Amino acid sequence: MAERKSGGLWETVKTLVYAVLIALGVRTLAYEPFNIPSGSMKPTLLVGDYLFVSKFAYGYSRYSLPFGLPLFEGRILGSLPERGDVAVFKLPADNQTDYIKRVIGLPGDRIQVRGGVLHINDQPVELAALGGFDDDMEGRRFKAPLFEETLPEGRTHLVLDLQSNGAFDNTKVYTVPAGHLFVMGDNRDNSLDSRADHVGFVPLDNLIGRAEIIFFSVNGQASLLEPWTWPWGIRFDRLLTLIH
Repeated sequence: MAERKSGGLWETVKTLVYAVLIALGVRTLAYEPFNIPSGSMKPTLLVGDYLFVSKFAYGYSRYSLPFGLPLFEGRILGSLPERGDVAVFKLPADNQTDYIKRVIGLPGDRIQVRGGVLHINDQPVELAALGGFDDDMEGRRFKAPLFEETLPEGRTHLVLDLQSNGAFDNTKVYTVPAGHLFVMGDNRDNSLDSRADHVGFVPLDNLIGRAEIIFFSVNGQASLLEPWTWPWGIRFDRLLTLIH
């Protein structure tokens, strides 16, 4: 009887170990879940969105590993992001904090914002006004000016322009160095991104992956770990939404 109990316990332990190893393998090599804590990527991503990030999209660096273990340098199977990708990366200032922004500038590009209009290699991108986006700031509801932005390659996405003459609406020219990216939030007047010294250019080695799909979303009245709150707080229209 004692041997049977011991064998059963050992089988349970092995099953748990295998499950953890499989989960770590998937998280390291395939997809990792992230959640959105701020409004810097509105209207594309909202606070309370949970999304899967493809770890293999750009290859692997030390930051693909748990705890950023420095087991190797550079990127393995690395590939350059496409302009317009929504990417997760480690903040260069500390190499620990996870940030998510849109890739705007590739190595060698010249990036500038003039009068609130993004310029890439001295050419203004196309902006089309789409009306307003229901936004809130410190509990105050308002309509934020909403635009569709078209990048040089033809990819489109939505952006907000909260102020006509905000701090980042007129910038210097940023020339993206080799091995780096220039990233921006879609909430253009409420995003700490490559326009800010705190972020700056993002080394390719700091990339974690490409945001792919929203698998869960709550509006503040529900929690992922409290299913009994879901009926009142899930944003059902955002579930399984592809990110672009």
